[in-house]
Amino acid sequence: MSNKADIELAAERPRHPEKQHLPDNPPRRKPAWIRVKAPTSPGYFETRKLMRDNDLHTVCEEAACPNIGECWAKRHATMMIMGDTCTRACAFCNVRTGKPAPLDPNEPENVAKAVSKLGLNHVVVTSVDRDDLVDGGAEHFAQVIGRLRELAPGTTIEVLTPDFLGKPGAMEVVVAAKPDVFNHNLETVPGLYPQVRPGARYFASLQLLARVKELDPAMFTKSGIMVGLGEDRQQVHQVMDDLRTAGVDFLTIGQYLQPTPKHHPVVDFVTPDEFKAYETMARGKGFGMVAASPLTRSSYHADRDFAELRRRRQQQPQDNADPRGT
Repeated sequence: MSNKADIELAAERPRHPEKQHLPDNPPRRKPAWIRVKAPTSPGYFETRKLMRDNDLHTVCEEAACPNIGECWAKRHATMMIMGDTCTRACAFCNVRTGKPAPLDPNEPENVAKAVSKLGLNHVVVTSVDRDDLVDGGAEHFAQVIGRLRELAPGTTIEVLTPDFLGKPGAMEVVVAAKPDVFNHNLETVPGLYPQVRPGARYFASLQLLARVKELDPAMFTKSGIMVGLGEDRQQVHQVMDDLRTAGVDFLTIGQYLQPTPKHHPVVDFVTPDEFKAYETMARGKGFGMVAASPLTRSSYHADRDFAELRRRRQQQPQDNADPRGT
């Protein structure tokens, strides 16, 4: 995985870079295999109304996810807590950057009520980066998890967290709240971090995922990357090896889509056959679950994939089974 020299080198990278002013890069025309239709179903509009009525944000909207029509029609949504304004300025992300508003103390209650009304079997809770907070928002994550357990006890919970800027004890607070899945995305290969994810450190994210497994070996861990940013196959394979060394169970790989001309350009549109090759390679490296396709996103089909991952673990020999029965 990493060595001490790698970690020390990464530690020298500035954590609060100025927002990059990229030259205009007009988005490339999408190939047929990743074009999606605008959402029109009644289920989509019902889900949107529920989000508005409860004053909730979703990453589905804020990140302009191409799967929003399909997911919301099925009443699947990824809740984005702690506001809609991020303290970082990643070159791939469509979420606004700036000074966030104070945390909403009613948000844990509102999220739990919405999940209960939707009748979700599985919910994904993510957030913007909140480097302005002492704990990066870890306690707020824990409060949301706790309220979900009370109001939606039949719902399994997946968190997709930031790196908490390495703030001492933050990740531990979230693990102690016992989500069913702890997800933290690497987003890209380490060589592209300065251009794509300048406010983060590759090896710090790896260490976070490894530490989750150390604290709770039974907890499912998950991570994902985008392709099409300029990486090569060898770099992607190395990320797979690093994630397996960190004990990650579930890998997602999806096509990067440029949100606006100001964002990082799409270098390549990876073909479905290439995604299939990545999936085959990842399964061969020992991941319990792999989702790799042009439209794969961290939360896409998360309920179905979690159920399958849990089923596979239950079929393992008893000495390797999850002691919590999940």
